[in-house]
Amino acid sequence: MRQEQVAESHSDTPARPETLPSAQPPTTPEPLRVGAPAVSAGGVPAVVSAMKHAWGEMGPVRGTQALLKVNQKHGFDCPGCAWPDPKHRTPFEFCENGAKAVAEEATTARVTPDFFRNWSLVDLAAQTDHWLGKQGRLTHPMVLREGTSHYAPISWDEAFTIIARELNALGSPDEACFYTSGRTSNEAAFLYQLFVRQFGTNNLPDCSNMCHESSGTALMETIGIGKGSVTLEDFEKAQVIIVIGQNPGTNHPRMLTALEAAKRQGCRIVSINPLPEPGLQRFKHPQAMRGILGSGTPLADLFLQVRINGDVALLQGLGKALLAREAKQPGTVVARDFVEGMTLGYEAYAAHLDTVSWEDVVEQSGVPREQIETAAEWLAGTDRIIWCWAMGLTQHRNAVGNIQEIVNLTLLRGSIGKPGAGVCPVRGHSNVQGDRTMGIWERPRPAFLDALSRELAFEPPRHHGLDTVATIQAMHEGRVKVFFAMGGNFLSATPDTERTAEALRRTRLTVHVSTKLNRAHLVTGKRALILPCLGRTESDVQSGGPQFVTVENSMGMVHASRGTLEPASEHLLSEPALVARLARAVLGSRSSVRWEWLVEDYDRVRDLISRVIPGFEDFNRRVREPGGFALPNGPREGRFTTQSGKGHFTVHEMSRLKLEPGQLLMMTIRTHDQYNTTVYGLDDRYRGIRNGRRVVMLNAEDMKALGVEAGQVVDLTSHFEGEQRVARRFVVVPYDIPRRCAATYFPEANVLVPLDSIAEKSRTPTSKSVIISLSPAVDLPALAASVP
Repeated sequence: MRQEQVAESHSDTPARPETLPSAQPPTTPEPLRVGAPAVSAGGVPAVVSAMKHAWGEMGPVRGTQALLKVNQKHGFDCPGCAWPDPKHRTPFEFCENGAKAVAEEATTARVTPDFFRNWSLVDLAAQTDHWLGKQGRLTHPMVLREGTSHYAPISWDEAFTIIARELNALGSPDEACFYTSGRTSNEAAFLYQLFVRQFGTNNLPDCSNMCHESSGTALMETIGIGKGSVTLEDFEKAQVIIVIGQNPGTNHPRMLTALEAAKRQGCRIVSINPLPEPGLQRFKHPQAMRGILGSGTPLADLFLQVRINGDVALLQGLGKALLAREAKQPGTVVARDFVEGMTLGYEAYAAHLDTVSWEDVVEQSGVPREQIETAAEWLAGTDRIIWCWAMGLTQHRNAVGNIQEIVNLTLLRGSIGKPGAGVCPVRGHSNVQGDRTMGIWERPRPAFLDALSRELAFEPPRHHGLDTVATIQAMHEGRVKVFFAMGGNFLSATPDTERTAEALRRTRLTVHVSTKLNRAHLVTGKRALILPCLGRTESDVQSGGPQFVTVENSMGMVHASRGTLEPASEHLLSEPALVARLARAVLGSRSSVRWEWLVEDYDRVRDLISRVIPGFEDFNRRVREPGGFALPNGPREGRFTTQSGKGHFTVHEMSRLKLEPGQLLMMTIRTHDQYNTTVYGLDDRYRGIRNGRRVVMLNAEDMKALGVEAGQVVDLTSHFEGEQRVARRFVVVPYDIPRRCAATYFPEANVLVPLDSIAEKSRTPTSKSVIISLSPAVDLPALAASVP
């Protein structure tokens, strides 16, 4: 039987009172303005936008002082993306979106207990995500007691008592889940996983489960480490850089500086993406005269406009073209010595490509053969090749295969373990990679658990815990009764919004450690707590004096971060201190860890880390060196750390998604005024879309075939295994996107992503592969947009 899941109801749950807060932002489209997309990124508009946000949120003096400390050796790490810092830094080591992230955290606006007295949960839920974020920093611990409609202030001691009572009353530690976002420092993450494992569970879902889990899974199987193999210096030596499934102009703007430098040294850049992105067309460096007054630097030499999830076909086409060149001139394309001495599986890979037809490659990828041949010619001409990717590859059912096809091409050319070459998954959040290194993982390796046991004299749980998708399912089924989130906006970040909301409502207690208000605070268990913490930008003073924390960037470099601003409230706790007090309240005499002593001086936490996690030996000395230190990385150093000691070629069938008449394949993306689920503003400047987020971007020919017009308001229905989910009132925008493809913004379209549609092996939600159809909007309002 077909099921329908919409914002107003859910097919397999009882009807809810109308007074419950909405899980989704308002569905009335804003008065949208659409113009031509930009043809370049950066330049004066980026500077103006950065200063507008910084000065508007913090004031000119405080804003300037804060920005001058971002990514500096004695300042704080940007709370945005994890792109690494150059060895030689300028006084302005931030990008437009980094400035927005700092402004969002260091705003002078405050959310006090008086605010919550004036606003009920239902009233707050009627506001947009942008409005919620702009109310300011949380100042006090708050509690939502059972049966009430407003949060009220609570003391820290009482808050920890409530959590301890709920956790200790559970029938099993596995009835609780402990989520983590990528903003958490190494010190906080290590203490957090230690507390959770001493409590008795490995239920440690995190944001990696939803973004780069596919990268880690694919790379662990093939090269032996779940991280990239390049450093920032490798970009200076590369001769070809391929940027695939990624939009660095919005998501990692500082990456454009590295690409510009590479380009100016003769490197060729290939962009592979369903949407043309201005950041990869032309970059106007906002700190260089040529970027302010000149036309900037053209970046991509070749744009391959692949269909959504046509990447395996395209990558196999590249491999097929390379092997054809090898057959004509043996020994000139395949790195024979490397392949024969350092890898396994080449023969099976080559045999499989021999069965792949060019007709299928072109049809499934949407890219003409001649363009693929051009890219293959460039790859054949050098082994100094870097592959960069992000969530455009990781959020499909065949996501692991996408990335392993990149590894195949890398091994084929011997492009790893040498200067200017390797693989580079570009992780989005500032310490998402460090959290995993510190043990935030539901499937910990035995060696890590053995080290914890040896050093701290307790036996950690050995069975695997729940990832993000499994956590939602377990809450929905009543198997998880307490949900604790260390940062993040769980409700809006996860798929299947209505099902996730219903799952959260079925818990006994939800707890969020946060700096600012977000929608996850409004959809709760029977009771809820908001615990406000220090931000990355703020000074952290414990009884042992001023402290600093550490983070790991996207390329495995560990460095210090020192907040400098006055805390937003005297009632805030640092994340390490919060975890220590939580652990003492919950575990009591069951734990022999000296929690309070550890957080008096974070050097003590780092000493403990150095004895548990390989690569962190002499942690406190090394992290105080300029720029920090690099963690061990076998593939970077020329040795594979797989069980066989070899790099592994793999074989994958080409993805063949069949669409019914009238159906499209939709992907969710960010706007330029957004970071993860934090909405800085309502403009997507580079795509020419302003003052609105509820849009669906379509190919003009598809619009004709579907009978819809620019500016029309439609409802979107997703289709998955007989189920339907509906998202209301999206404005149609014509865009340069391949036929039968569509793009929408998250979190607005997350309601369409089925919870049970996940990537093979990595279990990442398939947010980039959602089958949808369109229909005229129910209760169609007056024309909501002026779209040419």
